[in-house]
Amino acid sequence: MPQRRRTAVTTALIAGLAVAAAGCDGIEIEVPAGSLPAPVSIAPVPSASAGQPKYVCSTVYKILTEGAVRLAEHTANDDAAGLQRTFADMASQVTTAGEQSTDPVQRAATGEIAAALTEGSRQTDPEAFLTGEFATIGQRLDGTCLE
Repeated sequence: MPQRRRTAVTTALIAGLAVAAAGCDGIEIEVPAGSLPAPVSIAPVPSASAGQPKYVCSTVYKILTEGAVRLAEHTANDDAAGLQRTFADMASQVTTAGEQSTDPVQRAATGEIAAALTEGSRQTDPEAFLTGEFATIGQRLDGTCLE
């Protein structure tokens, strides 16, 4: 295809997209909180690495990310009991993942995360925990994810 023709086709496509986009002003699309998968999937490394710090971090981050998606759904539905159940479930999963770690510092950090999640599950206003401490809870693993 000659260069001139490619330029003309590209220009026509861009003009068509601009016209189509201009017709979309004011359109809003609402997406229910629980209808989308987690934005990031942190797949743990193969099971041969289980117990290694990077594997444990990947597992804990995955638990926190997937849990955050479930928490968003409960928040949208104003479901305090759902928040409490989700925090308790996450605490159990983090405890299990942390127990696999070969690093004592990392085991302690995952224990702190699990304890905080358990405390959040017992609060009468679990949304306060969600908007407070939960936002930075994963930072407790910082520095423990090295091999």
